Amino acid sequence: MTKRYQGQGEQRGETFSQILKRRLARRSFLKGAAATVPLLIVDPSRVFSRPQGSSTLAFQPIRLSNLDTVLVPPGYSSQIIIRWGDPLFRDAPEFNILNQTASAQARQFGYNCDYVGYFPLPDYRSNNPTHGLLVVNHEYTNPELMFVGYSPANPTREQVDVELAAHGLSIVEISRSQTGGWRYHRESFFNRRITGETEMLITGPAAGHDLLKVSYDRTGTRVRGTLNNCAGGKTPWGTVLTCEENFNQYFANLNALPDSDRRKAMHARYGIPRGASERRWEQYHDRFDLSKEPNEPFRFGWVVEIDPYNPNFIPRKRTALGRFKHEAATVVVAPDGRVVVYSGDDERFEYMYKFVSARPMNPSRREANFGLLDEGTLYVAKFNDDGTGRWLPLQAGQGPLAGWSQAEVLIYTRAAADLLGATKMDRPEDIETNPVTGKVYCVMTNNSRRGSSGQPGVDRANPRANNRHGHIIELIEDGNDPTSTTFRWEIFLLCGNPMVPEDQTFFAGFDPSLVSPISCPDNITFDGSGNLWIATDGMPGTFRMNDGVFAVPVEGEERGFVRQFLSGPVGSEICGPEFTPDYRTLFVAIQHPGEGSSLAAPTSTWPDGAIPPRPSVIAVTTRHALSRIGS
Repeated sequence: MTKRYQGQGEQRGETFSQILKRRLARRSFLKGAAATVPLLIVDPSRVFSRPQGSSTLAFQPIRLSNLDTVLVPPGYSSQIIIRWGDPLFRDAPEFNILNQTASAQARQFGYNCDYVGYFPLPDYRSNNPTHGLLVVNHEYTNPELMFVGYSPANPTREQVDVELAAHGLSIVEISRSQTGGWRYHRESFFNRRITGETEMLITGPAAGHDLLKVSYDRTGTRVRGTLNNCAGGKTPWGTVLTCEENFNQYFANLNALPDSDRRKAMHARYGIPRGASERRWEQYHDRFDLSKEPNEPFRFGWVVEIDPYNPNFIPRKRTALGRFKHEAATVVVAPDGRVVVYSGDDERFEYMYKFVSARPMNPSRREANFGLLDEGTLYVAKFNDDGTGRWLPLQAGQGPLAGWSQAEVLIYTRAAADLLGATKMDRPEDIETNPVTGKVYCVMTNNSRRGSSGQPGVDRANPRANNRHGHIIELIEDGNDPTSTTFRWEIFLLCGNPMVPEDQTFFAGFDPSLVSPISCPDNITFDGSGNLWIATDGMPGTFRMNDGVFAVPVEGEERGFVRQFLSGPVGSEICGPEFTPDYRTLFVAIQHPGEGSSLAAPTSTWPDGAIPPRPSVIAVTTRHALSRIGS
């Protein structure tokens, strides 16, 4: 069923400058810089200056760091709200690295926090900026930093079960005091842990399909747990959407399937290992072994909807949104009341998608919308060389998808997108809409393989070979209607260090000598003035500096003026930037501090100055109670 990619859009013999010149002729493109300037050394008097005129980003930028701490600008402070292992319930034990159990972890804050969503109390319409629910998903585990004496080839049953319990989501009540400090409430009615074993429903067009049936669920409508949750989104009716991303790493033994079994090629397209998994969970849980449960991987790679206000709500995997390595599920309401969900497939040469609901949202009855994401049309993006684009419908029975069922399209979304000739992107991650302008911003984190032997070359939307630093695309739906099937686009940022000519950076036309160097954009959000805030994942591998948070205006005379706002600790990725409704607090997840090391020789002891390093959620506030961040 898979049609191999044949390099659509590849242009040979053209330089990077020539490609961008046609697309960005009205803007000033950086053609070079002094090669004598050392890497990452930028004159602070220039970086800290800004052009004449008003600005909504008044903070003093910080510089790149490799310190094992969180840094923010003068006038701002950060505090830890909750750490991996912190108890969420009265009867939950205190964290003890030497006495971890699955039952304890299932009642404690999970590992590797990624998406952060703030839901106000007493309900989603209250807009309360000081009291609400924090919804945090947990992408994966670093067992080498969790367990003393961990053996990757021979984990114990208890270690594996603790890891399963450390996945999923945490929902926790938080509040801000009059003095500005945040705390979580251990005994809240709303607190909840959802793990890799929590039972969930499978809904939508693919529910009940034979490919979703396994020995412990002959109906194909119930599944145990959610894994590798990365990024997410909030619905206008007050539910959270959390995204299953790199689910392939949990499964093993693809080669147990014969070549004649079509499922083998389907699983290979999603990266299921041919032999043992890296985690070895299959040693204790049959469902991760394809020789025993060949359909189990089809039950992962979905967007999961959860009601954070109802601790008894059964999570739903919404199959109408497609199955791939989801990053982000950004929801916007169209003029006709229908809802649109944007999502990226976070892998090299994969695609950008959006889902359009079949019916409009009911603004007066919340529960009426709980099935809204089960019916609609899924689209994949095709970028044209002239700065236009189309959303191609992934509909069974039409064109190249004749002979497919809609369930097959949704279970094997990547292959369907291949057949439609969608544009292969440089790791499409977060996709967010600007609440002020309505424009859509699409993050391509990086792709060092573009243009290499046997791989697709550059195209207009992915204009840089060996794209180590990533880029951001600005997309405008025709008619400013998110349900439109056509759009216009342009490159907004080509990330990198402007002082290094081979990085070939572009900052929306802004003077690149004034900006903060930035690499590997990942998660994004917007402040109340429509400024873009960018969290990064990968700067230790490109700049040999820690990841951070950066802010940049997208309109006006400072469009493209990138400034660094936060730097994280050693080995960490910065995730899930989220503002409170009054923009006086910025929540940030610090994921996997110390990654790449072990408990025996950790590179990070954040946040407590001791082992183990603990993934945590922090709150950044100004020292002036009535000040807003970036707006």
